[in-house]
Parts: sequence; C-alpha cells; structure tokens
Amino acid sequence: MGMGTSSGGGMKSDINVTPLVDVVLVLLIIFMVVTPELQRGKEVALPKADAAKRREDGGDPLVVSIEKSGKVYIEQDPVSKDALADAIKNAPGRAVLIKGDSGLRYGDVKGIIATIRNAGAAGVSLAAEAPEGGAKP
Repeated sequence: MGMGTSSGGGMKSDINVTPLVDVVLVLLIIFMVVTPELQRGKEVALPKADAAKRREDGGDPLVVSIEKSGKVYIEQDPVSKDALADAIKNAPGRAVLIKGDSGLRYGDVKGIIATIRNAGAAGVSLAAEAPEGGAKP
C-alpha cells in the first residue's frame, strides 16, 4: 500500500465562475435599490408638450415640485413659500426646474415662479412630458 501521487493532479484549466456570479448579483441588487432614487423631486403628473426641448446647460438644477393640491416640495421635502425663497437664496447661481402637476391652474404655478425669480434663481425651467409618438417636426 504505497501512497503515491496520481498522474492527474496538475493545474486545473477550468474557470471558476462562482466569484463572478456573486459580484454580478451584488451589483444587480445595488442597481435595483438605487434606481428608484434616481427620480428627483416629488412624483407629479406632468403636462404634455408638443415642442418640449431638453435643456443642456450642464448644471444640476434644484427640483421644485408642485402637487395638484398646491403643496410645494424641494426635491422630496415639503416646504412653505417662505422656506422656498430661503432655499433659493441659499443656493445662489443654481437653476431651478419646476415640476408642476398638470391639474394646476396657471396662476398657481406663476406665483411659485415669481417667488423663485424674486429669490434670485439663476434660471427657471418647466418640466413637461414628451408626447407618446415623439416630438412633432
């Protein structure tokens, strides 16, 4: 009974994919958790616009959302009109993107725009949803 080495004990040339699968699953879980957070501002039903253009100024705008009830949010945080003006003053030179619900009256949105401009925002943009068939020529 001799103890010897077998002739088949060389290096394995198979690729071990278990660590790769583990890394891919961890990345998948991370992306599944982070993706819902990419939507900035409060979710509102945006109005549809035929001639909407994407603004490409490279800056990161401050997102102000206005619900149908008239409640105002900065990103996800509810604010009053006075706190809105203070937040704009504390972010000098930053543009503002307004996401207004399609059920709002023009006067309600106009008042928020006036508050933002009077607070010294660098620029004000209105968010709109593109039509289903794409933009008209």
